[in-house]
Amino acid sequence: MKRFTRPRSMTDEMVPYCPGCGHGIAIRLIGEAIDELGIQGETIGIAPVGCAVRSWRLYRIDMMQAPHGRGPAVATGLKRALPEKIIFSYQGDGDSAAIGLAELIHAALRCEKITVFMVNNAIYGATGGQMAPTTLIGQYSTSYPEGRDPGLVGYPVKMAELIANVSRNSYSARVAVNNAKNVLSAKKAIVKAFRTQLNKLGFSFVEILSPCPTGWKMTPVESLNWIEKEMIPEYPLGEYSTPKNL
Repeated sequence: MKRFTRPRSMTDEMVPYCPGCGHGIAIRLIGEAIDELGIQGETIGIAPVGCAVRSWRLYRIDMMQAPHGRGPAVATGLKRALPEKIIFSYQGDGDSAAIGLAELIHAALRCEKITVFMVNNAIYGATGGQMAPTTLIGQYSTSYPEGRDPGLVGYPVKMAELIANVSRNSYSARVAVNNAKNVLSAKKAIVKAFRTQLNKLGFSFVEILSPCPTGWKMTPVESLNWIEKEMIPEYPLGEYSTPKNL
């Protein structure tokens, strides 16, 4: 029988997220990938403002905090100063697709040799459940209680496709953590993203569809089903670009 233990690259801190939140799964998968690749001593993580910032004390690696949305900019500076280190930024969708969109897009455009993991829970989870750039059409939020109206605030931004179009030699994928099968696929994509950087092939980006029961006003089980029925049809899973020789 196979026993699962906490990844060596993670601390013993309790995961500080709401019940049913997917951040804990995503953070663990990154830790497992770091262990699998044997890069714990060479990895530096960045945690910008938002729910993602709480990840800084969960890893047994060097971690930095960054202003809201500035993870890719900080990662770029670190990578250029320390090119042999493995640098990743762990961010939310509001952080990446709103205030930090320019930093993220231009890092991908320049094909910076960094990795960005973006948790897409279709809402601003840390600040009260307001509409995010990724909020679905008709989805309730505290800032738009009648649901997102595309005629008023536009359509959801599809980050994995956007990164793939901006930087075609980079690795861009979308995964989900709502069931066991998708969690296993998410782990593979995270490993590939790190391998892209390890092999100096280009920029790497993984969008992770994740439940936010608190922000969505759902039970944990309802939120997992909502990802399957509502989010995945809007945000199809898969790899959108892959560097040659990966």
